[in-house]
Amino acid sequence: MIWVVLTFTFVIVSIMPGDPVQAEYELLLQQGHSPQQAEAQTAMLHRFRPTGSVLEQYLEYMGSLLRLDLGQSVVTRVDVSTILGEATRWTVIPVLIGTVLSFVLGVLIGVYAAIKRSGKLGDALTLSGSLLRGLPDFVVALILAAIFATLWPVLPRSGAVNILYEPGFNLDYILSLGQHAILPIATYAISSYGGWILAMKSSVVTVLGDDFILAAELRGMKRSVIFRYIARNAILPLFTIFALSIAALFSGAIFVERIFNYPGLGMLLINSIGRRDITVMTGAFLLITAAVIVANIVADMFYTVIDPRVRRAGDAA
Repeated sequence: MIWVVLTFTFVIVSIMPGDPVQAEYELLLQQGHSPQQAEAQTAMLHRFRPTGSVLEQYLEYMGSLLRLDLGQSVVTRVDVSTILGEATRWTVIPVLIGTVLSFVLGVLIGVYAAIKRSGKLGDALTLSGSLLRGLPDFVVALILAAIFATLWPVLPRSGAVNILYEPGFNLDYILSLGQHAILPIATYAISSYGGWILAMKSSVVTVLGDDFILAAELRGMKRSVIFRYIARNAILPLFTIFALSIAALFSGAIFVERIFNYPGLGMLLINSIGRRDITVMTGAFLLITAAVIVANIVADMFYTVIDPRVRRAGDAA
């Protein structure tokens, strides 16, 4: 699967119109450089232009991948693996925190909404989940940015940390990191929260109709024990979605990071497309594809661990 996606991505990227040298030249002009300065700075890039046919470039690229070599950026001449590592660490933390936060809150509130589904509070919680489920993450990001960075400017909108602070384990630097990450984390949490409520409520309602719940009630089992049974069995189908949602947010981070100018994988992909940096583009697509596939594998493995029924079925087979 990875090979198919990589091949398709490489062909699409390779036939994209545009020239990395010309794109860098135009970018330098936009940054205020004179035509002479821009031409002087891009002169050396002519040596690093991709040469040969698309097939020759593809074979060379696949050979490099077999050697675990992602190549170098056409523009900066820095190793693509180094660039991806720097960008990914800025994406992973907000995505993980936001997804875990939305998952925990969505599951807990989803259980309560299912139990109280005949009351007004249950209906209100379900309605909130439905409304938030329909909002794309970039719309949530724009709303949060407008409120907390423009109308009521209590949080920074751009960057990942204040450049005035030296990197390290000092309080000012850590607080600045946290302040800049609040809006991206809140965006991921709010945009995912509605889906978890609806999914968990539906799963709980299904479990409530199972025979083992009725049997537990007839035996006079404590409500707290029955609640744990309900929650544990209802949450099982959601773990696969949880693992996949983390991988999906890696690709969805493009819009969120662009709005907040957050230097993660999404911003890297946008900048590499604008500069026609082929090696960085293919490396970023490779990382996103690998994240989705690994998430599938981890979800399947984790599901067999937490669900004894699946494990016993596999042993019996």
